Amino acid sequence: MAMVEQRIEHSHLAIRGLNLHVAQAGTGELGTVLFLHGFPEIWYSWRHQMLAVAAAGYRAIAPDWRGYGLSDQPPEPEAAAYSDLTEDLLALLDALSVPKAYLVAKDFGAMLAYDFALRHPSRTCGVMCLGIPFLHGGSSFTAMPEGFYILRWREPGRAEADFGRYDVKRVVHTIYILFSRSEIPTAKEDQEITDLADLSTPLPEWFTEEDLAVYTSLYEKSGFVYPLQMPYRSLHKRQPIEDPKFEVPVFVVMGEKDYVIKFPGVEAVLKNGTMEKFAPDLKITYIPEGSHFVQEQFPDKVNELLLGFLKDHPVA
Repeated sequence: MAMVEQRIEHSHLAIRGLNLHVAQAGTGELGTVLFLHGFPEIWYSWRHQMLAVAAAGYRAIAPDWRGYGLSDQPPEPEAAAYSDLTEDLLALLDALSVPKAYLVAKDFGAMLAYDFALRHPSRTCGVMCLGIPFLHGGSSFTAMPEGFYILRWREPGRAEADFGRYDVKRVVHTIYILFSRSEIPTAKEDQEITDLADLSTPLPEWFTEEDLAVYTSLYEKSGFVYPLQMPYRSLHKRQPIEDPKFEVPVFVVMGEKDYVIKFPGVEAVLKNGTMEKFAPDLKITYIPEGSHFVQEQFPDKVNELLLGFLKDHPVA
């Protein structure tokens, strides 16, 4: 991580009663790019993209969400709500004197990027999301099997007991392996989710032991209490936006081997033109062999797509 650290600066900002950790790079002559991570990720997930946009003349900002990594834990994690995070983003832009920003997001961070762009179009230059299309009304999991990981992790105490059998390093190791596959993580009745891989299962070739050590240290700091609430146990509290219409460009990048494509309704939304009803200026691109962690797996390709999107949509 030393080489990355030389060019990325870290600070804590007081945001709505919590100290949020923020990683930054670049000076921003051409604009600001705000990177939003998912689970089991952190600011570090965007290291390759931060350095690329900074080198191209943009300011890169990657916060740890409240309750994640080096950011403060909220006092009542069980009260987690998506609206808290979108309000955190607005306050973060204000604190950094950023009038508007490009949003680059993945996993549940993509849902927050879409929400922010719809609620605050004047503060948004454009949205690029990896792995998650815009699903108006969300995705229904009622037809999914009982062992589906999101259903399991929604159960109070279930994931805590599962994760609690191992140290943080093994939990992160296992989740990264499972989420890197093309199959949806689903346990049998007599299994827990972390039983689906063990220490003998090798890490993906693009994910090093050094990377694992960084993630481990950050989740040792934060724990999993809030990350289980946000996103998994808060999905039902997400407030849909009535008659959504994006006023900014939207770019969706999907890895063709991302298991999320197999979620109910996702492939249909990507291919039947549904998203275009909500996002008039829409582009969808697929990356062959791309997994759920495509920005770490194929950083050069994602950087190329990202820089092209920024160049095509300069700050007005």
